[in-house]
Amino acid sequence: MQTSNSLKRILVSDPLDPSAIAELKKEFEVIEKHYSPEELKKEITQFHALIVRSATKVTRDIINNGAQLEVIGRAGIGVDNINVQAALKKGILVVNAPGSSSVSVAELTMAFMLALCSKLVHVTNKTKLDDYPKEKTLRSELYGKTLGCIGCGKIGKEVIARANVFGMKCLVYSPNSPFKATENLDIEITKDLDYLLQTSDFVTIHTKLKPESHNLISKRELSLMKPTAYLINCARGGIVDEDALYYSLKEGKIAGAALDVYADEPIRDNKLFELENIYASPHIGASTTEAQERVGKIIIDQVRKVLQGIQPDFLVKDSYFSG
Repeated sequence: MQTSNSLKRILVSDPLDPSAIAELKKEFEVIEKHYSPEELKKEITQFHALIVRSATKVTRDIINNGAQLEVIGRAGIGVDNINVQAALKKGILVVNAPGSSSVSVAELTMAFMLALCSKLVHVTNKTKLDDYPKEKTLRSELYGKTLGCIGCGKIGKEVIARANVFGMKCLVYSPNSPFKATENLDIEITKDLDYLLQTSDFVTIHTKLKPESHNLISKRELSLMKPTAYLINCARGGIVDEDALYYSLKEGKIAGAALDVYADEPIRDNKLFELENIYASPHIGASTTEAQERVGKIIIDQVRKVLQGIQPDFLVKDSYFSG
């Protein structure tokens, strides 16, 4: 017997775990297709729900054309690619999947830290070219070093827990997090970002992209860091001023950096990639088998609830929309 849900149409604009798609198809009509912005603006009129990751920008124009749209699901945490305010103004709910990729992003952050202090990419490339660099390579340890964590939400806490195991001293700047969120971690909390930058051997970013965090780390902030320090950003592009970072790395103002996110994505022809002291990946923090399974399960549950008239667990109320 056909249910009312079968009449509801869901557009999955960015890749979602196949098991999640299979579950959705049991109850709804599901279309998996990535449209260009202009195409999406036209096609969105046919759908009751839209599920995206970071590749699709859900602009005001797209939202305003969603005559039947009830919910926008972000398969992940950050919603800076969705005009949340425009959606809420139209009565369209926005839901996300917090915590689904926290472990994956934390592990990538740790991998970057280990690779940077071990010069791992550099020595790998040299070794493969038969330029055996043993006598020229002096690595450093994480043990005893100070990690400065900007932001201490779900991902930040996972990073700190791992850094504690490595014997690192952890310093946290997270003015919006209550103390109880970090009470089980071995950390020092500061409200002074300058102090964190001056003190830390590694600085890692785990905060949202909002107007107040746009270019949070720029020329002045980078100048406060130790010349032996490293910067890691697996949060959001736009939090680090990439021009200022390029100058700091090229001039040796800091020892190195690792980025998984960029101001403009997909990333192409970035001058930062000319430098040997930067490690880079193409926004793969959440790209693990486990994270994709988790995010799929969470987001389809949230979208399903909205379409069935049930209150979702993870409603988004605001965001910084950069387009």
